[in-house]
Amino acid sequence: MKHHTIKLVLLPLLFLLHTGILLAQESLTSQQWQEDLDYLQERVHNDFPSLFKKIDQTQWDTEVAKFRDQIPNLQEHEVKVGLTRMVSLFEYGHTQITFSTLAKDAVLPINLYHFEDGIFIEGVQNNNKSVLGAKLIKIGNTPVADALKAIRPVVPVENDQYFKAYGLRFLTVPSILHAQGVIPEYSENVSLTLEKDGKMFTHTFTSVPLKEVSRDYGFTIPNENWISVRQQEETPLYLKKLQEKLFFFEYLEDSKTLYVRQSSVFDDKEESLKDFYKRLFAFIDANDVEKFVYDVRLNGGGNNYNNKPLIKGILARPEINKRGTFFYLIGRNTFSACQNLTNEIENYTEAIIVGEPTAENKNFLGDAKRVTLPNSKIHAYLSFAWWQDMPQWENKDWTIPHLAVAMTFNDYVTNQDPVLDAAVNYTETNFILNPMEHLTQLFMAGKYAEVKSEAVKIANDDAYRYYNFEEEFGAAGYRLFSNGNIEGGLYVLELITQVFPESTSALYSLASSQEQAKQLDNAKKNYQKLLALDPNGSLASTAKKRLAKLNK
Repeated sequence: MKHHTIKLVLLPLLFLLHTGILLAQESLTSQQWQEDLDYLQERVHNDFPSLFKKIDQTQWDTEVAKFRDQIPNLQEHEVKVGLTRMVSLFEYGHTQITFSTLAKDAVLPINLYHFEDGIFIEGVQNNNKSVLGAKLIKIGNTPVADALKAIRPVVPVENDQYFKAYGLRFLTVPSILHAQGVIPEYSENVSLTLEKDGKMFTHTFTSVPLKEVSRDYGFTIPNENWISVRQQEETPLYLKKLQEKLFFFEYLEDSKTLYVRQSSVFDDKEESLKDFYKRLFAFIDANDVEKFVYDVRLNGGGNNYNNKPLIKGILARPEINKRGTFFYLIGRNTFSACQNLTNEIENYTEAIIVGEPTAENKNFLGDAKRVTLPNSKIHAYLSFAWWQDMPQWENKDWTIPHLAVAMTFNDYVTNQDPVLDAAVNYTETNFILNPMEHLTQLFMAGKYAEVKSEAVKIANDDAYRYYNFEEEFGAAGYRLFSNGNIEGGLYVLELITQVFPESTSALYSLASSQEQAKQLDNAKKNYQKLLALDPNGSLASTAKKRLAKLNK
């Protein structure tokens, strides 16, 4: 009888638990989703007003209101993607609804990587091995360039490098592809147009749960289910011991180069960073090191308080902290606390910086707090701490390398490392590390012919391809002009139009400055050039108005 009583008590309890699970799994109503959006909006305004740096409150609220009105007509996955877009509008990588929130249940079984020569399938599950190494051409009927534009608003994009490093994952999620209009109907089977060995073909992939994907640091980790296009007979230094150690160093006898890879600013489970630095500098003090190469291309951050011992150790050793000896390798995964480290390297050391730009703004919002939406229980991570290592007027979208080098698909497949090679093989030939400083010195010395010839050479040199010369030189021209050096300012602004003859913004800047300087004939001529170059562009309407006023 006692046993029977227990059963009678448990049955209603089990029924209630089962019913609760079913209710929890039911889709939310439009009103409940709108309540979540309202809660997010309220928390942002009340607790995270510092997020309004790249987008102002009015703009963001307008986008939120527009999305709120759309919710009743959206499917659940479209609402989740829409919420992610609202958070990504702040354009800070730490401020996000995580990728796994959207991709947890269904992701294509491929790993994409954006090499210098295109986007390729870097890794796949075994049952799709025929497409390994293929170049991505289309998703559904959408060309890859258009697909990238479509998904970009969902990614918490800090800059273009962040998108390269972390955004391509979003191309592999069917729910995002549908919500952003890349594919017309939601399906867990998605067809890609690919190119391999000179042949174009279509392949349909069936989605798998995200937990089945085998990758880290953007690259495939081969196992019994996943294969990588990279030849596995050897491992380049930047990938060596990547799954075993967060940091290591190796001495290259032939070139007397000490190579260091640090892929985190957190302590390793087997060694703290402080102890690692102590061991590293002891090795430097005891050995003949002609080149010191510090590689943070795969370093996504950690605790920036760990950076100090490294900086102190480098500054205490002038024999390695000198131009042509110390090389610092950065790339698309250099982010967060490693951006702080990069700022310190740039500010205080003599390092030549090599590679691709970083994924983080120089000054940035980090240290996100979790905000849980009341109905869906979706977690939004919102940043609150402003990290400012540079004066505000020196803030940039990223740190650019002194020497620009990137990896091609074939480099990766064959285990080549052109970035490391550029550092190891570098010889001091008075390479211009700071183009603006160099041109400014020539200008101040009155060497105007050299300013022009050097400006043209630098603007067309692939080693400076990440350097926004037009913007930097334009800002210098404006400073001269606004500080009373009218002739010098106009000279620089006119020079920009010669270096960049297709730039309407350069023509507009020159014409408007000439107008202010009462050089009206010259101003008219350059407004007319602008209109001839791009009669329907964004500056055309303003140029027409200015020209009409001058012709009165």
